[in-house]
Amino acid sequence: MPLLDDPLLDDLIRHVGDGPVTVLKNTKVLVVRVGNVVVKAHPPETDEADLRARLAVPLPDDLMLSALSLDRIGDRLVSVWPAGRPLTPDDLDEAPWERAGELLAELHRQPVPDGVPMQAGPSRVTNAVGRLMPGDIPVLAYPALDLTQRRRLLTHGDFHLGQLVKYGGRWVLIDPDDLGWGDPVWDLARPAAWFASGILDPGSWDQLTRSYLRAGGTAVSGDDMWRELDGPARALTVQLAAVAVANAREDGVPLDDAAAALMSSCERILAVPPLS
Repeated sequence: MPLLDDPLLDDLIRHVGDGPVTVLKNTKVLVVRVGNVVVKAHPPETDEADLRARLAVPLPDDLMLSALSLDRIGDRLVSVWPAGRPLTPDDLDEAPWERAGELLAELHRQPVPDGVPMQAGPSRVTNAVGRLMPGDIPVLAYPALDLTQRRRLLTHGDFHLGQLVKYGGRWVLIDPDDLGWGDPVWDLARPAAWFASGILDPGSWDQLTRSYLRAGGTAVSGDDMWRELDGPARALTVQLAAVAVANAREDGVPLDDAAAALMSSCERILAVPPLS
């Protein structure tokens, strides 16, 4: 009998062989740990050329884990990765925000290879807003957001603390699926949105940004980082709120406290003009 009655899951397990199986994520992306590797089935609409170009970017082993392989099973691209140890609740009291800042600064210093696509951060904003229905909460009326990429550095494209795992005794980045050229400030935009919404505490935000600047990060200025962060942080706030509203509607559940905080931030976005 297929595990979880999911033929794709069985195919992924057979693709890499035997080992204990843990389903890590099962949405549009199916992610499974099998023994010492993690297998990811990408969404059917994934552009193969783009994904191959992103995964082929050469990066230091102590910066980001590299894919072991990329194949196709049926209509799904399937990548295989070394399995690191993800963050656990025990880590959250001393979450590796300083290490995250150092890793982002190092990533932003890497050369941009020819042929790598633009980072996928802005497309995530428009995709999230596209999930909203006419009956969704009106405050999420799509404000005028600036998605322009003003710089051309190497960026992660979907950075958050869950994109760190411990591997070989060190925290490293994972998931270069959205890696590409763009404005590095977008990699700080999600934690900035959390901070501005009261979800991320000031101490953690300070650890992230101070370590980023100490490590030579150039996405923001030390004197007034919100000059660069304001626009991308607004965009990520709208993205996160839109995802929360769409998920709550589809699951038939009320918004949680984090979603309510993001909604409050959206009200401020609509009321306060962007920084010039």
